[in-house]
Amino acid sequence: MNVHIPELSLVVLIGPSGAGKTTFARRHFKATEVLSSDTYRGFVSDDENNQEATKDAFETLRYVAAKRLARGLLTVVDATNVQPESRKAFLELAREYHVLPVALVLDVPERTCIERNQQRPDRAESSRFVRNQVSQMQRSMRGLEREGFRHLHVFKPDVIDRVVLERQPLWCNRKHERGPFDIIGDIHGCREELEALLTKLGYQVRPRADGTPGFDVRPPGGRRAIFLGDLVDRGPDIPGVLRLVMDMVEAGTALCVPGNHEMKLLRKLRGGKVNVSHGMAQTLEQLEKEPPEFHQRVAKFIDGLVSHYVLDDGRLVVAHAGMKESMQGRGSGRVRAFALYGETTGETDEYGLPVRFNWASEYRGRATVVYGHQAVPEAEWVNNTLCVDTGCVYGGQLTALRYPERELVSVPAQRTYCEPVKPLNAPAPSGLSAQQQADDVLDLEDVRGRRVISTRLAANVTLREENTTAALEAMSRFAMDPRWLIYLPPTMSPSETSDQPGFLEHPQQAFDYYRREGVARVVCEEKHMGSRAVVVLTRDADAARRRFGVTSGETGVCYTRTGRRFFTDEALEAAFLTRVRAALEASGFWEELKTDWACLDCELMPWSLKAQELLRDPYAAVGAASRAALTDVVSVLGQATARGLPLGELSARFTDKASHVQRYVEAYRRYCWPVTSLDDVRLAPFHLLATEGAAHVNKDHVWHMETLARVCRADPSFLMATPYRVVALEDPDAVAGGVRWWEELTARGGEGMVVKPFDFAVRGRKSVVQPAIKSRGPEYLRIIYGPEYTAPANLDRLRQRGLSTKRSLALREFALGVEGLERFTKKESLRRVHECVFGVLALESEPVDPRL
Repeated sequence: MNVHIPELSLVVLIGPSGAGKTTFARRHFKATEVLSSDTYRGFVSDDENNQEATKDAFETLRYVAAKRLARGLLTVVDATNVQPESRKAFLELAREYHVLPVALVLDVPERTCIERNQQRPDRAESSRFVRNQVSQMQRSMRGLEREGFRHLHVFKPDVIDRVVLERQPLWCNRKHERGPFDIIGDIHGCREELEALLTKLGYQVRPRADGTPGFDVRPPGGRRAIFLGDLVDRGPDIPGVLRLVMDMVEAGTALCVPGNHEMKLLRKLRGGKVNVSHGMAQTLEQLEKEPPEFHQRVAKFIDGLVSHYVLDDGRLVVAHAGMKESMQGRGSGRVRAFALYGETTGETDEYGLPVRFNWASEYRGRATVVYGHQAVPEAEWVNNTLCVDTGCVYGGQLTALRYPERELVSVPAQRTYCEPVKPLNAPAPSGLSAQQQADDVLDLEDVRGRRVISTRLAANVTLREENTTAALEAMSRFAMDPRWLIYLPPTMSPSETSDQPGFLEHPQQAFDYYRREGVARVVCEEKHMGSRAVVVLTRDADAARRRFGVTSGETGVCYTRTGRRFFTDEALEAAFLTRVRAALEASGFWEELKTDWACLDCELMPWSLKAQELLRDPYAAVGAASRAALTDVVSVLGQATARGLPLGELSARFTDKASHVQRYVEAYRRYCWPVTSLDDVRLAPFHLLATEGAAHVNKDHVWHMETLARVCRADPSFLMATPYRVVALEDPDAVAGGVRWWEELTARGGEGMVVKPFDFAVRGRKSVVQPAIKSRGPEYLRIIYGPEYTAPANLDRLRQRGLSTKRSLALREFALGVEGLERFTKKESLRRVHECVFGVLALESEPVDPRL
């Protein structure tokens, strides 16, 4: 005996004690799917038969059931459930989570139940108790459907052992269909525009070869159209649109979901009373000319439409008016109502129209939701949702979304067929896009707590709660306008320690690392001794408003690795950005890259511009105190030696100390100079991270260097092109040349160099390789590790440093940075971009040796 139950449902087993519900449940459901009242009595009281624990047991059971249903899991309640009041709570739970309630009744004779209970020593139920349960069940069986059970099955003893439960996918579940799709917005009888759009999409639309009214449509390359409803009312050829859509659906070349206008027409076709308004008069007038068979066909077609579809393994949802995440893939009256009408706030606007609740502004779901219903002048993405009703019948456009390409294709209306109550092209009062308006408020829940962020380069990156709390503290107190904050740069690991005498770091170890990872070529870039700075710049204030949603008049920003403004002086920052913009303009950058904004990764010099306190406190203080003390000590030891006192190596040792301190002071002073104006500042850009429509992580580092060098040549006294070398790792001469270049850089006081794989992001033997490895010179490391770090004993100890934590951190931050840029260039929500930005800042609070 085959019995079908919905794949997503709340199954309520009904039967007296001893009816065999637990045995039945074990046979047909997974152990994790069954929630037994006896088991939960045991959980809360250590005694499954403790009736005093029933209230607590059912509270716990309902809590777990709610969690399962929220996750879209079939759930079975194993309890007697013979009283309406005990079933009521589970029916309410099914309604809350938009799942279908199923009643499975085990109608077993009273005598059988009593006999089974008598054979179980753990059961104390009396015969009278079981009789009451049987009586209660029999009285309530006739009302189960009225209570709300959409699926009801009663099993007599002779069929219980022969039952085979089959789980039936919901009508909306088409996850196995992966496309590609062309999703078309509200048509409203505009047949000529629909044919033009289908033709533009590559469909071949022809009248039926047999001469009967209708269409033969051949889709391109296995594609399939999806119609979002509102096929009827207002437009000039409603029967033609219906024929075209119905023929495509029947031929399997299209899917269709119902719109509110179709449901209203269905009520009229079935003789119901409806208010002939909102364009229905045109529909009825045009349908009067069609034969009764066509009316019947239309009614049958509309009646068979499903509220919404979940497609492509749950990655795509289509519905007429949209679909909240909590309703996707579920079946209830409220789900269908939302799919048809959306939600309203109960208010009316200045045009007398109901104000619709902007569910898309709060959407956080994984699935892309494509919908129509409310005409918009232009299709705009909002939180991974898209309305493609662009008001064709009002003189706008008929629009389709190509999925998965996420490409919009439109054709203009031939004319205005119906004047809208609300002007179609009414501009937003703020002048911002729909997504930017939705981004106006950032939600704390989007960043706090333990988080797992999915990235293209490193799969999932996990953030601990204590780290996200630290990031939130830093961001909320110190960060600038979050609209500009689209990227934070990753930390960078040094090379493994060198075994060469006198060296802690050497480029040979960086070359060896990349060779082991299978990298053929690397780019060596001179490492500037400055502060890491990110420059986000627009061509003008209009570009800042259009692309970043910034309406304050700002046209850019320069910020640090922690998201703080680099300049506290607004006038200096404005002059700085003006000069960078002038170089971009003079070099033809905007035209070459076809963009009106750019994000640059740079070094800003001098180091002292941002690290003045660092220099004044730990560095300068150490240098001054050491030199003052050692000068006197060396002088006294010199006098003692001149008098012939036996000092051994004491004088030489302190003379070396004084020499090391002097080199330490010279090392940090080399990177500092006073800044009195912008003329004293230097900017060295080395990554062109992103421009309009592109995160340039698919370009090699030579492209980045050369592209930015052309900009730097436009203002060489302010912008510094970063010197670089390309080294083929299988060529010993090339490697030796790279080492010599590093030696030359460090010999003249340079910090060292950064070694990067030739391509921006490279996958090695197991994962993405380090995006960059720094190899710092011995004199610069004296600043980091102290004046006497090169003493043999100190150097041996420092060579034991571990890099695993630092390198893991660098890879995770790199993956998050790239992910954030790619999300921004794809015009995803600021919430999605900031998830990555917050992630980088959170990882920066992980404990790691700051000297690395």
